[in-house]
Amino acid sequence: MVAFAATMLLSPAASVAAPKRDKALEAQLLAHITELASDAYEGREPGTEGESKTLRYLGKQWFDIGLESGTNDPLHNWFAPVTLVAREPYGSNAVFMRKGRRLILPAGATLVLTSAKRSLVENAPVLFVGTGAAIPSRTELAGRVALLLDGGTEDSERQNALLKGGATAVLTVLDGDRTLDNVRDRRERSGYALASDRLGGDLEAFITPEGLGRLLAGTGQSLASLQAAAAAPDFAPRLIDLTATLEATTRETRINTHNVIGKLPGRKPDGKAVLLLAHWDHFGRCAEPPAEDLICNGAIDNASGVAVLTEIARRLVRGITPERDIYFLATTAEEIGLLGAHAFADNPPLPLGQIVAAFNIDTVAVAPAGSPFAIVGKGMTGLDAQIAAAAKANKKKLVNGDAANAFVRRQDGWALLQHDVPAVMVSTAWSDIARMERFMDGDYHRPGDTVKPGIELGGAADDVVFLTALARWFADPRKVPGIPDRPAK
Repeated sequence: MVAFAATMLLSPAASVAAPKRDKALEAQLLAHITELASDAYEGREPGTEGESKTLRYLGKQWFDIGLESGTNDPLHNWFAPVTLVAREPYGSNAVFMRKGRRLILPAGATLVLTSAKRSLVENAPVLFVGTGAAIPSRTELAGRVALLLDGGTEDSERQNALLKGGATAVLTVLDGDRTLDNVRDRRERSGYALASDRLGGDLEAFITPEGLGRLLAGTGQSLASLQAAAAAPDFAPRLIDLTATLEATTRETRINTHNVIGKLPGRKPDGKAVLLLAHWDHFGRCAEPPAEDLICNGAIDNASGVAVLTEIARRLVRGITPERDIYFLATTAEEIGLLGAHAFADNPPLPLGQIVAAFNIDTVAVAPAGSPFAIVGKGMTGLDAQIAAAAKANKKKLVNGDAANAFVRRQDGWALLQHDVPAVMVSTAWSDIARMERFMDGDYHRPGDTVKPGIELGGAADDVVFLTALARWFADPRKVPGIPDRPAK
């Protein structure tokens, strides 16, 4: 028996203590999640009463904690307005001419679309660019409509590259399996974007093979000859003896929504700041009768992230005030395109170049206590070395590798990265990709994402502790004098 007991004492299972859990912190997180993911908030859809309740809850929580408004706008304390717009095609007109003579096309041969309220191009020369594999120079494209072969594949990158390269519009020949109805149906299901007052926008036009054949009649050219020319090794863009007038308009639906911005002023501000953020929004009523559960409550995605953000704020306020300013951002419209984060970057309360580090918090209530931390965005900023140093100082383990980067484009940090803000997610939730994928294959973005008995909050509580330490670390000018440079590859 003694020998057996000694063996048990020395075994790995017996020698590893269970992770210490902060049950009081877990209870606070659960209270936030239970409130925000209740049916009373109707799934926290932007522009609804569910949003109003969410804003009131967060505003009161952050005010009571001791944060200040971070909007820097006395007209919009705490709540920064964000206007979203969804546009659907409304008007479409295409006129083609050769040598001053209008060419008549059969009805339904063209479709013209815009990303704005109204766009118009008048009497522009048509430049044949083949398959668009090579983008012509800006000099060649400027003031011209690029005529592009479709080949049956939907590849918006070619159209976007031509527009970015200087083309006034792109006219795509649907010379494969796609039809105008396919294109129209897809655009009618387009999502929301940030509102813009500009009248002009990108113009994309589409034409059937029969329509192009009618335009080329009498020129000695045909769709087949253009396809053959484009396939030649020495292909070069060339003008077609046509001019095009293209016009498109849209109908729009607007949603007025808000980001929530709080601030903990630093005791020795040096003009730089740390940003912590999480998105508050979800999908609202996402199912139809006869389904019993109609609401996507978004408990884990992302009431849990907002709960963690709020408890980090509480700890930072109660402790020694950091030297630098720390901003707290609860974004809207993440679920429909990271739009709240883009709106923050477009109209920030401080110059973006002053943000030394941004830490996004998303979908965190999935990992048990004691799990290691992953960095979503590893290798994409200059933050990694400092995060590693902070982890070592706080006895936190980081996972090796960058497998979590598979999710980097699906969270608000990606929007900030597009604006050159060094942004990452540091969380236990993303350290086990298989575990995260099980959640995504189950309740994720479904009515089942509710507060269930036994919801896992151990890792979320660990996130609060380490992200609080990271905020203090990056708010210390002695540890982080400025924005860390990204290491050269």
